[in-house]
Amino acid sequence: MPEPRERRAVPRTTVGRHLPVRLRDGRAVRLVDLSGDGAQVEHLDFLRPAAPCYLELPAPLGALLLPAQVIWCSVIGRKRYPGDESRLVARSGLRFGPLTVAQHTALAWLLSTCPTQQQPAA
Repeated sequence: MPEPRERRAVPRTTVGRHLPVRLRDGRAVRLVDLSGDGAQVEHLDFLRPAAPCYLELPAPLGALLLPAQVIWCSVIGRKRYPGDESRLVARSGLRFGPLTVAQHTALAWLLSTCPTQQQPAA
């Protein structure tokens, strides 16, 4: 069976072990991978596709606030909490909106200097 074709236009960089970052609405997410065009994040519950958002990268990653749009969201499992409560765990793809020159430069610097693993582009 042939392997699925990579659909990404730009290579993604896997940053550490799913680093904790935030969306501007305060929701905690984990950064799965990052590129100059977008990011993949893991989070609790669901993000609505087409919804605008801002990805906040912490100081070690340049203290960037990047405008984005949720392109896709897929439930990957459940996380159980004490008391038998459980919540959905999902992954979402974010596409960055227009970036300022400063944001673009900082993101390019981050991608070039982070100790990471490159994932191929399509």
